[in-house]
Amino acid sequence: MSTSTTASVSTHILDTSLGRPAEGVAVRLSARPDRAADWRELGGGATDADGRCKDLPVLPEGTTHVRLDFAVEPYFEKKQADAQQDAPANRDSGAFFPEVAITFAVKPGEHYHVPLLLNPFGYSVYRGS
Repeated sequence: MSTSTTASVSTHILDTSLGRPAEGVAVRLSARPDRAADWRELGGGATDADGRCKDLPVLPEGTTHVRLDFAVEPYFEKKQADAQQDAPANRDSGAFFPEVAITFAVKPGEHYHVPLLLNPFGYSVYRGS
């Protein structure tokens, strides 16, 4: 929840190759008070069955930049293993991007919902609502 002195962040992931939420993707949240400062990892969690990471930590007062790191390689490795179990002839190469890092600027009092649209060979992000 954002306050007048802090911003807040939420995210979810949609696997566009399946048209379904991506479950079990680890997400880390980092922040810094200005673009010259070092990143401070605040914590994170993993996406649920709806592709949402509901346990992201609160941003510290004075945060101006945020980074979300998504560990997508294990998700695609599991998906590939499941597909090979069902159809051994399917030998997909897995994920081209093993991780996705999204960095964006924030202002106090604002909420930032940042969805990740993901497939094995590309991704897209935007500021949602």
